[in-house]
Amino acid sequence: YSFMIYNKKSKEELFMDIEYNLFKRTSVDYEKLLKYGFKKIDDKYIYEKKFINGDFKAIITIVDNYVTGKVIDLETNDEYFAIKTIMNGSFVSKVRDEYLSILFDIKEKCFENKLFITDQANRIANFIMKKYQVEPEFLWENSSGHGVFRNKVNNKWFGIIMNVDGMKFENKSGEVEVLNIKLDKLKIQDLLSNNGYFPAYHMNKKSWISIILDEYLDDETIIKLVSESYDQVNK
Repeated sequence: YSFMIYNKKSKEELFMDIEYNLFKRTSVDYEKLLKYGFKKIDDKYIYEKKFINGDFKAIITIVDNYVTGKVIDLETNDEYFAIKTIMNGSFVSKVRDEYLSILFDIKEKCFENKLFITDQANRIANFIMKKYQVEPEFLWENSSGHGVFRNKVNNKWFGIIMNVDGMKFENKSGEVEVLNIKLDKLKIQDLLSNNGYFPAYHMNKKSWISIILDEYLDDETIIKLVSESYDQVNK
């Protein structure tokens, strides 16, 4: 496997977050983990595998659907950090690719793919797909997690879910998923005076507004606004 197959971020981000970027839009099947060879220890599922002629060992740990991993150089018994740096020598690349092949196999056999990262984003997306009979369109290769929802009649956007740097919203740490919806200008002004609503990210701020899908606002509130957005573009 080529490391750059599944993400277009900077090399530094990719190498530091190998497991996160590979598994962030998946959900684990714990029964399949046990059949695959994972051992359950307290609340952790742990899998170990030697590779490259037994010179290295991959240790994969899964807790609450969150995957972490490391590679141990068995000659020194130290963690082989080189695979999570931008080093690209032939041997480092070989170790990294072998490690990735292990991760890809676990993903294929023990995980199911999701459209988006967070539970709330997937619930909102499922509501939209069921009510309006439209699938999200992933239009940008460099932003593979950005899903657009279009009105089937006039082809206009009424919603887009994006994964972005949380620092763009009140210094929130890490990656967040944001829903952009189109609303009446006066409604936008009113909502922005409340917590949980933000000026539209990468959209016309007079016509669109952003909501972070982090469970701060309940699904019912967001779904009502999605319906208003659909009506807005359906005029």
